[in-house]
Parts: sequence; structure tokens; C-alpha cells
Amino acid sequence: MEVLDLINDFLEHLEVEAGRSKKTIDNYRLYLERFYDVAKEILNKESFNADEITKELLRKYRLKLNRLGSENGEEDLKVITQAYHLIALRGFLKYLARREIKSLDPSLIDLPRVHRKQVTFLHFDEVEDMLEQIDTSTESGLRDRAIIELLYSGGLRVSELVALNRDSINLGRREFMVRGKGSKDRPIFISEACADRVAEYLDARTDSLPALFLNNSRHLQEVDTSGDYRRMTARSVERIVEKYAKLAGITKHVSPHTLRHSFATDLLMNGADLRAVQSMLGHSDISTTQIYTHVTDAHLKEIHEKFHSETT
Repeated sequence: MEVLDLINDFLEHLEVEAGRSKKTIDNYRLYLERFYDVAKEILNKESFNADEITKELLRKYRLKLNRLGSENGEEDLKVITQAYHLIALRGFLKYLARREIKSLDPSLIDLPRVHRKQVTFLHFDEVEDMLEQIDTSTESGLRDRAIIELLYSGGLRVSELVALNRDSINLGRREFMVRGKGSKDRPIFISEACADRVAEYLDARTDSLPALFLNNSRHLQEVDTSGDYRRMTARSVERIVEKYAKLAGITKHVSPHTLRHSFATDLLMNGADLRAVQSMLGHSDISTTQIYTHVTDAHLKEIHEKFHSETT
């Protein structure tokens, strides 16, 4: 069977049966269409069938991926990006195997070793320094403080935060549900102080729009009443976080995800179990949460120096 048709079938499967997000499907489409184009070039054909995906084709494709930037006079693809291409191809081959379509065994695809960067996080006093920079005499200031408090107290992804509506969050119980990656729901718990900050922001609003956080830019035109035309975007939240980090004199790069890292490291440094943190972050694999173990390692060193008897 012709591979391009099968790729389209696979993408439809991801949407309808696997329930993957539009962003995930768009990424898989990009990676698999690149594979198709490169494979046609390698095979010197206008099209090819699934049984023509062989170990040798895979080897040449990986070589092309590794040299892609250099050959086009651009930057080489990062190793992590190459890995994403191969993950998409492996998923496609698994789909073919389930349909009993003859092709390459997906287990033959080994992913390149990716060296993860060390996690950047803020200590509690640095978060407080950021909050102290906010002028809460305005609605925008109350909003900005509530955003930073919620990112830090709940460990939300920025995409999860901007998707929240006013009726999504229970300030009395200080817990609510969000739908994260892979359309997985998980509970979010927030502190009393965070709930108070969100309540103060909502009390200051005079609108009835559903979005929890609104963009107050004067450049916005009120073209509809759906509420989403004023909903905060992820980029707007990123700019807010960057702004107050700079005002607080924090020199490292700070993003909304830094506050999510800070949420996780604060829990671990105070004795939380790694499995519990995994659940609160919504990680499907414990290995993803283990990127924070460098923090607990440092914490153990402090305990060792404080409590271990030193010889003379």
C-alpha cells in the first residue's frame, strides 16, 4: 500500500481513535511528511509502498536527518528534534503492524540519546521578590499577581492556565480539574493565599466574560461577546512572567514553565514523594519527573553536612 495514503490514515486514527490533540497531529504530520519526502529522494521514486521501508532506508533517512541543516545551509536539527521525527515514524510503523501491513519492524528504531538540560527553578524567596514588584492597585496588577501565584501554587502548564474559565476553579475548596497533555484530567490544588489572590482579581472585574484571565490591552477590538477574544494567550503570560523576573533582578531566564519547575522542586525539597509529584504534574512516566532529582540530591547533601558526624 502507498505510504502517503497510509500516513493520512494514521493521522486520522490519531485524531478519532487515539484522541490526540491538534498540535500533536500537526507535529506528526510534519515529521512523517518529511520522512516521506526524504524517502522518495533516497529511493528515487515518486511514491513508494510500506514494504519498501527497510533497515537500509531507515539508516539513510537517519543520516539525512542528521545532515539536513548542513545540506540546506541552515542549522542542523537538534538531537531532540531528530528523536521526535523517529518517534513519529515508530508510531506509524506500530500502526501498520496492528493493521497487519507488511513494513519495517518498529522495534528496530532506536532513539538517539538526548542529554537533558538542567532544570531551572526559583527558590521561594525569588518568587516572593517577583510578587513584590507587582502594583496591585490596578486590575491588571491583580491579574498578574494571581497568574504568578496560580502557576507557582498549582504547577500548571501555561496552556492549562490560559484555558481556565471562571467556573473552572473552586476557590472555596481550593482544588479543581484541568485537562493536560494527551487529554488527561488531573486535580490541581492551590494554597489559601493563591485562592485569595484569584478572588481579589475576580472581585475587581466588572465584566461577565467566562475566561479566568483577560487581556486588558487597549488594542483589542470588542468584535464579539464569546469571551475568547480577550482571553490571555500563552505568549502574553510569558511576557508577564519575564517582566516581573527582570524587575526582581533575577538574571536567569524565567518563564511560566520555570514556575512549574519551581512548584515541583519546592515539594521535593520539603519531603514530598516523587510519585505524588508525578501525579500533581500530570506526568505519565516517572522518568519525566526524575529530572527533578538533582534538587533532592542537593538537599541530601545539606542533610549529610548537618547531621553526619565528622572525624577529627
